[in-house]
Amino acid sequence: MNARFPCRPVVLPFACALLCGCGHGAPTQRDGRPQPQDEKIAVAPAVPPPVVVALPPVQKTDVELSPEEETNVRVYSLVNRSVVNITTRSVQADDFFFAQASRQGSGSGSVLDKAGHIVTNFHVVEGAQQIVVNLFDSSSHPAKLVGADPNNDIAVLQIEAPDEALIPIGWGDSEKLLVGMRVFAIGNPFGLDRTLTLGVISSLGRTMGTENKRTIRGIIQTDAAINPGNSGGPLLNRRGEMIGINTAIISRSGGSSGVGLAIPSNTARRVVEELIQHGRVIRPDLGIASVIAAKNGLLVHRLVPGGPAQKAGVKGPEESYFKKGGVVYRYTDRSRADLIVALDGKAIRTLDELLTEVERHRPGEQVTLRVRRDGQPLDIPITLELAPE
Repeated sequence: MNARFPCRPVVLPFACALLCGCGHGAPTQRDGRPQPQDEKIAVAPAVPPPVVVALPPVQKTDVELSPEEETNVRVYSLVNRSVVNITTRSVQADDFFFAQASRQGSGSGSVLDKAGHIVTNFHVVEGAQQIVVNLFDSSSHPAKLVGADPNNDIAVLQIEAPDEALIPIGWGDSEKLLVGMRVFAIGNPFGLDRTLTLGVISSLGRTMGTENKRTIRGIIQTDAAINPGNSGGPLLNRRGEMIGINTAIISRSGGSSGVGLAIPSNTARRVVEELIQHGRVIRPDLGIASVIAAKNGLLVHRLVPGGPAQKAGVKGPEESYFKKGGVVYRYTDRSRADLIVALDGKAIRTLDELLTEVERHRPGEQVTLRVRRDGQPLDIPITLELAPE
């Protein structure tokens, strides 16, 4: 089966390719995005406490509701005004650059605070020249991109709107989920705003590939119906707390087939707080520019000059030059390069595994890289630095 974003296909994880300092910054081709000052960065807390939301009573009506229906109505009453419809517009030139075609897209998002911050998927706003957020009161507001993290398919927007039109959503704790729990999804499938669907958590701990060939781990699987336009909308527990961000479906036809995927709230919240504070996610840099997949690990292909790995003594290929017939040739001896086999005692076989392990740490922390050099194991302590944007 094919995994698809409700707006576009998901790219499955890749085997191994280029490693750029173990840090991938958010796109810089957006207007209105603050530039971070790296030397003054304050690290956001690892897992902020969840926001507890009190569910309002169901309005008295002449309709008799079952206890299950009361929960459904109460969750929708609490959260539906926090969910927004996002429309985007971009202009693309044809193959000969003679004509330009306007491309439109849509998705969902959630209001985070009274400052007008909105969380959505990165793929909803990727490449957009114009972003408009439509609130529950039918008002439309131009949005600027505060920051984005393609690695986790998350973006934060900001709008200017009256306080009474901004109804913040509450965060839930995705570490406290169990398979079988009832969940609710609210979004804008096919442009039908603030649509409620419900189901259960079908599985936990799934993985999903992103378009920049990274893997998001801890993904929530649900059978709540998710369709095109649901991307970026909240997945909720019965308390009305956001425990995930709906991002993809697995489908043969491109429509809902009962297998929806959501980014866990604890991952999303860490990313969101850094995007709001710095405009990007603060990631550590190992200082290895690229690697090559090998039989038992990753062969160091290129080091960042003056980077953490080079300063710690990690070795890349040896290069030599010779002249023949008036032409200078370069010879690269990869047999002299270190073979990465583990980091902090955990075996490394793929680029994604290396990136994932490095990103468990913060800049300034020390990791131990185990390599094989001349056939012998060697442990090299490396102090991680701040990854370039």
